[in-house]
Amino acid sequence: MSKSNNYCVIMAGGVGSRFWPMSTQKFPKQFQDILGTGRTMIQQTYDRISQIVPKENIYVITNKEYVSLTEQQLPELKPQNIVGEPMMKNTAACNIYMAKKIAAENPDANMIVLPADHLILKETAFLQKVELAFNLASKNDYLITLGITPTRPDTGYGYIQFIDKKNADHFKVKTFTEKPILEIAKSFLESGDFLWNAGIFIWNVKSILAAFDAHLEEMSQQFVSCEYNTEDEVRCIEMIYPKVTKISIDNGILEKAKNVYVIPADLGWSDLGSWTSVYENYDKDENENTVHPKHVLLYNAKGNIVQFKNKNKAAVIDGLQNYIVVDTDKALLICPRENDQLIKDYIQDLKNVRKGDKFL
Repeated sequence: MSKSNNYCVIMAGGVGSRFWPMSTQKFPKQFQDILGTGRTMIQQTYDRISQIVPKENIYVITNKEYVSLTEQQLPELKPQNIVGEPMMKNTAACNIYMAKKIAAENPDANMIVLPADHLILKETAFLQKVELAFNLASKNDYLITLGITPTRPDTGYGYIQFIDKKNADHFKVKTFTEKPILEIAKSFLESGDFLWNAGIFIWNVKSILAAFDAHLEEMSQQFVSCEYNTEDEVRCIEMIYPKVTKISIDNGILEKAKNVYVIPADLGWSDLGSWTSVYENYDKDENENTVHPKHVLLYNAKGNIVQFKNKNKAAVIDGLQNYIVVDTDKALLICPRENDQLIKDYIQDLKNVRKGDKFL
């Protein structure tokens, strides 16, 4: 059987601080079963893409602190397919690193880059769009992203404006904007020709490396010196990373390149970026509460998300409306759902008050 030219890179280096206290620096959200499915977020991502990409062509790039955790959760992968970054440098650095590494193995490779912690309910539709993208990337010098029809003016997503072409399955991108302010996001929604950027990218290694040469030339030159897939690779990367610019692939490449294309996709998608997004995607009772485990007793309570790490812990909640309640062995969070974007601030305040504690 001939070797597939299709590869996957799962990005799994984030800390997931907005999911505190369930997600901590030692055990971030991508390695947790946030939705109670029996599989962690990174395992679900692997399960999904391994249906069309051979497991030997699937890579994970994560913080070096999480390499052993990744090995435990994805024993199907060869250890050399789990790559540890020496430090967090945003997504441009990890994309060029993995493109260089895969190109050294297969210079004709097409690669899909996936976040480890996204929810995709419509797997069949997702796999069909990925197959289409692989086919386009193999024949064209395209940088491809999947686009989601926006349902609200969310400032946490990138927005893709496309050039409409009747009866097409992919469109040329006119503008690419990362995380606009609220007023601009509202205007995007009203215009009708914008999609959310799902953070899922597909390209041929030649195309993305040429884009780095054109738009992030200094970074491209920094990664030239390493001999990939050799014993020297890790030492070389550790020398490079402190000097590399911290920039996203969105800002560094996609907002500048002229060969970006988008495939509209209805995937039942969420980036699960906050406890509110988990609430929106979780089963609810007759009072719109989502509770895990189920034996927590609620009275006069409506619109809450309740998560207890200890499934044997008894709890009674009376009179709460639209709250987040998350209890772990080391910390307890109780806050209004509308304040879920303040969780990062809570953590910073806790760090100032209780320096050295391990629950963060």
